[in-house]
Amino acid sequence: LPGTTLPGTTLPGTTLPGTTLPGTTLPGTTLLGTTLPGPDRDALRAAVASLPDDEASGALVRVSGHRGSWRGSGGVARLGTRQPVHPDGRFRVGSITKLFTATAALKLAGSGRLDLDRTVQHYLPGLLTPDFEPVTVRQLLDHTHGIAGHGLPHKDPDWFLAHRYDTFDPREVVELGVARGPRFDPGTRQEYGNAGYLVAGLVIEAVTGRPYAETVREEVIRPLGLRDTHLPGADPRIRGPHAHGYERTATGHVDVTETNPTLQWAAAEAVSSAPDLDRFLGALLRGDFLTPAQRAELLTVPDAPAVPGTNAPGTAHALGITRIELAPGLVVWGKSGDRPGYNNGVAGTADGARTLVYSVNTLRMGGDQPDAAVRIITAAFSPGPRR
Repeated sequence: LPGTTLPGTTLPGTTLPGTTLPGTTLPGTTLLGTTLPGPDRDALRAAVASLPDDEASGALVRVSGHRGSWRGSGGVARLGTRQPVHPDGRFRVGSITKLFTATAALKLAGSGRLDLDRTVQHYLPGLLTPDFEPVTVRQLLDHTHGIAGHGLPHKDPDWFLAHRYDTFDPREVVELGVARGPRFDPGTRQEYGNAGYLVAGLVIEAVTGRPYAETVREEVIRPLGLRDTHLPGADPRIRGPHAHGYERTATGHVDVTETNPTLQWAAAEAVSSAPDLDRFLGALLRGDFLTPAQRAELLTVPDAPAVPGTNAPGTAHALGITRIELAPGLVVWGKSGDRPGYNNGVAGTADGARTLVYSVNTLRMGGDQPDAAVRIITAAFSPGPRR
């Protein structure tokens, strides 16, 4: 979703008009709940009707909220067949995994097992070199830590196809970035990436004494009844019904559905579905799954400017979740995610008026947001005919 501008609007850069400056909790506005009619079902159908095309083989969409709902899909689940994409099928959610990891950390903090303001140097002595100033767990989660990424070209098709089944050790991946030295002093900038969440996964393991995935299952997946969501570890398969992802090459389309996600681990390894992500986001923004204090932590944007060219216009990152101003006064909270063959997003208004989950099966990895995703977002959140 970040970077998408609704027609007829002009989004600003990193300044969010109509809000206080970063460093405070920025709740979503109630504008959508009070002014937007029910979802424009014709526009949503049209958004996926032309699939497959040159960018994507298929897509699924789920729109929900107290203004109405719609679910549907377009394209095919497998190239060369007429098998439709199942609207409730599973997909690789990519960086939406960060929201699960951050939520597990919040739950551990709520039970006193983790302190968000203690340092990586405390929990994982020796991981960071002496070049690093103290980095807190909170800074890991809000992307103000200054730890560099691993530098591997994991979205280059040739590299991906050569290494798609390799198993990576998360600490060794983190050490690749640490060896590159600090990007900036902790807390002084915000730079989105995976490194902080790989370290956060290691911190969770250090304080619990067990794999981070077990903590996510115990603290998040099971309590919310997310039956389609799993953290596959080194298993390259997607369990259950799913659309395939592909990479278009000079010799044809290569199926990239199967991949070992250990390189992404606590930052981007999860598999889920639209119903599960809908329920998950709703539980984070409303209800009693989080305490008011935990929700305030989740939605607090740090008082740190973004590294130029890193945050999409109109966006700012909190703890695993992104504040997105789609148009002046129209704020949603959510997360995007991208893996080879899958471009995804989940976002909704804080008042529950509208939530969108989508997954587009892309044909080129590492590229710009596909046109189908832009059409879906526009159809889901633009005012349409009342019905």
